[in-house]
Amino acid sequence: MTPLVPPGAQTGFLAVDGGRVRVLSAGDPAAPPVVLIHGGGTDNAAISWYRLIEPLGRTHRVVAPDLPGFGGTTGIEPPGGPWEQAEAVARTMSAAGVESAVVFGVSMGGDVALRLALQRPGMVDGLVLIAPGGLVPVLHNRFAHGAAWLSAQLPERLLVALGAFAGRFTRSTVRAVVHDFGTMPEPVVEEFAREAVRPGGSLAFARYNRATLGRRVMLNYAMGEVGNIAAPTLFFHGENDPMVPIAGSREAAALMPDARLVSVPECGHWAQLEAHDRFLAEVLPFLDRLRNRPADPAD
Repeated sequence: MTPLVPPGAQTGFLAVDGGRVRVLSAGDPAAPPVVLIHGGGTDNAAISWYRLIEPLGRTHRVVAPDLPGFGGTTGIEPPGGPWEQAEAVARTMSAAGVESAVVFGVSMGGDVALRLALQRPGMVDGLVLIAPGGLVPVLHNRFAHGAAWLSAQLPERLLVALGAFAGRFTRSTVRAVVHDFGTMPEPVVEEFAREAVRPGGSLAFARYNRATLGRRVMLNYAMGEVGNIAAPTLFFHGENDPMVPIAGSREAAALMPDARLVSVPECGHWAQLEAHDRFLAEVLPFLDRLRNRPADPAD
């Protein structure tokens, strides 16, 4: 079946790390760039950013890659944790000719965006983080955390097989993640189903889980570091998110020198899709602020 291409997007490929990174793009190449990092599970750039590429492309150059192991990116071994994924994003940005950008990230992609800001601050002009990972010390509770850790230790071949089996129940999975299933565009649900049964499609997220789940604590817990991120940051988080507690975004926004949290009622994990109009109402002024910000004399 033909892969999903969001409205207003063009599909291209970049040579990175000996493979091909699929990139959805839009907008004037000379416009200020935004880089969009999708989430984990069986996500890809077309799913997470289905409703955003076209409106963002009116004022910005949009670069939305599929991370290694996801979507249409091929020939690159999935790297594992958010630290390595951030470096993969940095190399993709360089291949696209993007020196720095406002970086968006949702869920796992938010974790990757945080790491990019910490590891390569000069590449991040601002952050837009939607229910980002990396901000909870334990997954839900110690019992759920322990079970998740044990599951992550299973052989990769078994994890991929289990992921493919779970992919048969796509609509139930989406219903469990969002607050109102009726807000989901049907092409997004269909693409999610295709990605869920793609051969090896769950390997990259399995490696992310193995890299971030410690026996008792999360190994990617970044709360002690986020205060070092100077880039202006907008958090956008559904109050009914069953996957990532909003408390982490709230605490991080309070610790960061230039950050704000938008808490969205009656909204689940995919807040940029579920509350699209509210998201645009918040993110477009944020981007205008960054675009019109006076240049730093040190630059």
